[in-house]
Amino acid sequence: MVSDEIELDSPPVFEMEQKVRVRKLIRNDGTFPGREIGEALAKKGDVGYVVGIGTYLQMYYIYAIHFVDQGVVVGCRRKELEVVE
Repeated sequence: MVSDEIELDSPPVFEMEQKVRVRKLIRNDGTFPGREIGEALAKKGDVGYVVGIGTYLQMYYIYAIHFVDQGVVVGCRRKELEVVE
């Protein structure tokens, strides 16, 4: 994927309620309240469900993923997720 690709030129890759898996460790970048910056929010292999689809910088989709086992909803980019069959 080219880093300057505008994802919003295409429809979202994931759908609401779709089951997805995290491809890499997701840490708090300072936008998750109540957690320290750098604290792990979701670990590689954690499974969750798409509960919202938003945008960021008018370029990217941000998928709100509900990680049921962890009890959190975390915003993730497309490159951080994969579909669970």
